[in-house]
Amino acid sequence: MSGSHDMTKVLDVLCPMHVMINGTGHITHVGATLRKLCPDLDWIGARFLEVFALKRPRAVTSITNLRDSAGIKLHLQLRDTPATELKGVAVKFGEAGALIVNLSFGISVVAGVQNYDLTHADFAPTDLATEMLYLVEAKSTAMEAWRKLNLRLQGAMIAAEEQAFTDTLTGLKNRRAIDHVLTRAIERGTQFALMQLDLDFFKLVNDTLGHAAGDHVLQTVARIMVDETRTEDTVARLGGDEFVIVLPDVRDVSALRRIGSRLIQRLEEPMPFEEHDCCISASIGTVFYEPGSGADMRSLLEDVDVALYASKRAGRGRQTFYSADLRRGLDAPEVESRAAS
Repeated sequence: MSGSHDMTKVLDVLCPMHVMINGTGHITHVGATLRKLCPDLDWIGARFLEVFALKRPRAVTSITNLRDSAGIKLHLQLRDTPATELKGVAVKFGEAGALIVNLSFGISVVAGVQNYDLTHADFAPTDLATEMLYLVEAKSTAMEAWRKLNLRLQGAMIAAEEQAFTDTLTGLKNRRAIDHVLTRAIERGTQFALMQLDLDFFKLVNDTLGHAAGDHVLQTVARIMVDETRTEDTVARLGGDEFVIVLPDVRDVSALRRIGSRLIQRLEEPMPFEEHDCCISASIGTVFYEPGSGADMRSLLEDVDVALYASKRAGRGRQTFYSADLRRGLDAPEVESRAAS
């Protein structure tokens, strides 16, 4: 009796997933780790083949067959849910046909550990499963560190890209961004409008009140332009006191006139800076992109610049729509000029 007790203690250390079976096929002892797989099962006295389904060898259908298959690799499955698959080997011991079956998760050890909340303490110290668990844990730690690093890198890339397309003074898009937006808009082949706005009398503010006042004016202009446009429109500062607006899917000339009129009216309102009022106005040139016209980004920017120059030449503080007559320098009646009023 004492020898049998000593043997179970040894097996509990060396084979924590073993089961001892007597000659009639009843379980007499179970390793601690195996018990965790079915904690509610009354293991002692249960029939081995009622707890486990033997999948291979298929010829094993009785405890006698199992005894005859000693030393052969077994494929088993717990009949309880979850129907965990196990690998095993049976060895004879003692007399009266007793068996010891040592079990393992095989290559499914990681899933087994997760399903039953096992730790390295549930395996024999020499079991390769312990090293596997350490490797899995190390891999998980490394993968999590990689994921966090990748997120930081993506964030840095997005921030750098955003910075590359942003005017640092006003927070608007910059020339590089507008080139990108115009290229994509032309590639889409849908109608859009392009407005170019130039500040009148801005140089006077800079020369008389200083660059701080000039920066304040530019930042105020940027806020007004964003307020007066839609979220889908792109507002950009090309540099100095030049701005552009790309307005996708705009076909209504009267709507563009209203936008231009509101911009000019608001920009003519004095902009307080310290103890002074900064007074400017704005001239606007506008051009439509017509799909199929063959216009490219360069020709569009040239056309809108011609329209802007016409506004300035006509007295500033107004909006001019581009026409071919402007480029030819004709004063045709169809040239649309609207004063800011």
